[in-house]
Amino acid sequence: MTPPGPTRAEPLLHRARFADLTPFEVYGLCRLRVDVFVVEQECPYPELDGRDVEPATEHLWLEATDGAVLATIRVLDDGATRAIGRVATAAGARGRGLAARLMAEALASYGDGPLTLGAQAHLQHWYERFGFRLSGPGYVEDGIPHVPMRREPTGAGPRPA
Repeated sequence: MTPPGPTRAEPLLHRARFADLTPFEVYGLCRLRVDVFVVEQECPYPELDGRDVEPATEHLWLEATDGAVLATIRVLDDGATRAIGRVATAAGARGRGLAARLMAEALASYGDGPLTLGAQAHLQHWYERFGFRLSGPGYVEDGIPHVPMRREPTGAGPRPA
C-alpha cells in the first residue's frame, strides 16, 4: 500500500474591518493587490484609494498556513448598495476556486441587498455565475476594459462551478 502524498492544508478564511487588521495583514493584502494589478497586469493606478480605511469596508481573504495571502476581496458600503472590489488571487494559487470561495462568503453576508462591481470585461461571465448582470455600457479604467455589473437580492447563493 502506497502512503498518501502530501496534502495542501485548506486556506484559512479571514474577515476584518481596517481598524482590526494587524500591520502584517495590511501589508499582505496590499502586497497581493499590487502584485496582481500593478505588476502582473502592468497597470499603475492609485491602489491606496482611501476606501480600505472607511469604517464600513470589510476585507475578506484566504491565507496559507505560512501566513501568505492567497486571495482577497473587499466589500464597500456605498449607501443603498454594497460594492465588491479588489478581487485578486496570487498567481500560484489560481485554479483552486479561492476567489469563488470569497465571493460566496461575501454573498452570504451581503446578498440580501443589491451588490455592484466594476468587472474587468474578460471576467464578466465569471461574475455572472454569482448572479451579477451587466448594468451599463463598458468603460476603460486605468487602461483596462471594464463593465459595470449589479446583483439584485435573490436569496440564492452562487451556482456551482
